Amino acid sequence: MSVTFSAEGAVGFITLDNPPANSYDLEVMTAFSNAVDEAIASDARAVIVRSASEKFFCGGADVKKFLDGDVEANMAMIRVSQAAFSRMAAAPQVFIAHINGHAMGGGLEIALACDLRYASEGRYRMGTPEVTLGLLPGNGGTQRLTRLIGPSRAMELLITGRTFGPEEALQWGLVSGLCDMAAVREQAERLAAGPAQAIAAIKRCVHEGAQLPLDEGLALEAELIERLFRSRDAAEGLQAFVEKRSPEFA
Repeated sequence: MSVTFSAEGAVGFITLDNPPANSYDLEVMTAFSNAVDEAIASDARAVIVRSASEKFFCGGADVKKFLDGDVEANMAMIRVSQAAFSRMAAAPQVFIAHINGHAMGGGLEIALACDLRYASEGRYRMGTPEVTLGLLPGNGGTQRLTRLIGPSRAMELLITGRTFGPEEALQWGLVSGLCDMAAVREQAERLAAGPAQAIAAIKRCVHEGAQLPLDEGLALEAELIERLFRSRDAAEGLQAFVEKRSPEFA
């Protein structure tokens, strides 16, 4: 399988394994979409999106398939990927990308759709080079990249198509740290043991709130924190703080 889902306890893994570059077409993106659905339906509370390749995280869309397909066929792949990415944002699980190799075009967009991104150190490149093909990043890249690193820097990357390394990605806040898979898994395990309701509510505030006027975003935040005040996890977290012990969330 080109994309698979597996789980070990409360940590899940979506693994990209389509040699040589983990490039995707409609079939591969459909497999990714199915893996996302498996992850959401599972008992995993944190999901790491990773690559089986040591050189590529994901090389993006298979350009030859674009040439072979008509506009509708190409748009079918776009619709599948955008829908899968939206479900990731709406899911209660934390999705974490571990970028360990080249992440180009749609490959970078997979990482952008995750809630958190970490990258291995190395000399590989990332970027959105679609403009050099007369296209634009159609899997959310123009929107998520801009929101993550700001319009000025995003515009420069998008309209030039230039690539960048993991150190620049860290400097810009595109990734949260440079670390290996073991460290990413440790972070995933910590998050999986955390307060699931609070994490899901924070995701909703950030993802939905970004689309709302400020007053509506604040109203959503107030609604969700009221629910959390009534939750077992909040009762446990507050009690543990007073008692100076580590909380044990459900």
